[in-house]
Amino acid sequence: MSSRFTQYILIAMALGIVMGTVVFNYMPDNRVAIAADVNLVAMLFLRLIKMIIAPLVFATLVGGIAHMGSGSRLGRIFAKTMGWFVTASFVSLLLGLIMVNLLEPGANFPGTLPDKSQSTGLPVSAFSFEKFLMHLIPTSIADAMAQNEILQIVVFAVFFAVALGSMPEERAKPILSMIDDLAHIMLKVTGYVMLFAPLAVWAAIMATVAKNGLGVLWKLIVFMGGFYLSLMILWIILIVVGFIVIGPRYKDLLRLIREPLMIAFSTASSEAAYPKTLEGLNRFGASSRISSFVLPLGYSFNLDGTMMYCTFASVFIAQTYHIDMPLGTQLAMLATLMITSKGVAGVPRASLVVIASTLSQFDIPEAGLLMIMGIDTFLDMGRSATNVIGNSLATAVVAKWEGELKPEHELGPDDVVPSDTVPGEPVPATH
Repeated sequence: MSSRFTQYILIAMALGIVMGTVVFNYMPDNRVAIAADVNLVAMLFLRLIKMIIAPLVFATLVGGIAHMGSGSRLGRIFAKTMGWFVTASFVSLLLGLIMVNLLEPGANFPGTLPDKSQSTGLPVSAFSFEKFLMHLIPTSIADAMAQNEILQIVVFAVFFAVALGSMPEERAKPILSMIDDLAHIMLKVTGYVMLFAPLAVWAAIMATVAKNGLGVLWKLIVFMGGFYLSLMILWIILIVVGFIVIGPRYKDLLRLIREPLMIAFSTASSEAAYPKTLEGLNRFGASSRISSFVLPLGYSFNLDGTMMYCTFASVFIAQTYHIDMPLGTQLAMLATLMITSKGVAGVPRASLVVIASTLSQFDIPEAGLLMIMGIDTFLDMGRSATNVIGNSLATAVVAKWEGELKPEHELGPDDVVPSDTVPGEPVPATH
């Protein structure tokens, strides 16, 4: 079934490109309207994904942490996870900075530059630690779930799970059992929603090509080529690190996350791939306690593709306007992006918002973003797929470090559980 589903995704992508090209070339007067109508299918699918993300994250995370045992173990896993995230983010940002300086895609930009005074319409605001903390803590868990603020849901779920784990077993057992059942149900719902994935992939690709055409890519072919070359290098780094830390089994993980990679690429949404990524990690053998904790955090703190794009695009815009950026200034920009990128989870086109805010702090015209906004969907496809492989690697590595990486196994209809123990039973000690 898995290989057949992959084939459906590939067929849907090919059909989308062909049909979108036909509409763009032969129905120029109606292409915008047709693209909008077709894109509705993709939007409905993404709304279905958003519908299940919050309860799925909450149920699996609470179940995993509650079964995890002592608070010191949770703290150790959190420290390892954040250490990996910070390192991966730094490497991704630095790679983007190195590649954009080597390739210089904006040095001889052939197009007309937007006027420096033009506005992008993006919600630009200066970063402050106070704003980050205010965004981190939810004022209402209902509001956080309604807005799909994954980071805020994680914060509440951690408090809830730790409190649940501290309760007497006879009182905690029925609640934990109910949460485990909720996770079962949400994973069942996920299976139903994913049946629509090929249709959504076709719609997303067709709408993008029908509206913009493939010719739009040629206007910024040097920029796009340099960015995708940089992504390929980042993939190589991630794959090499995966083989070093995990060993030959890493090729099995790459096979198991093939579907979420294609879903993320074709829909330009990392979020759309979340349920399938979680399933792939569980099939790979990563403990559900680990995957349900690390993966949601990764969606706020470990977006490797997005990180690299931030430095690459920022310096590219500076190059097009012939703005001199000494090494010290570029390193300061890297440090700024390292922080500002962590506070925009859940914001549409988040990377553009981060870049716009950063440009304003370094006196680079925000209007430069107008050059690349037209092709941002094509760029987002690569970023989203890279985010999936980065978060999958992080989860597998933490599971390996914690001694909770088991052999690969097939998942039956009732096998995907938010923890690796029977609800209510004590967690076996790990050493």
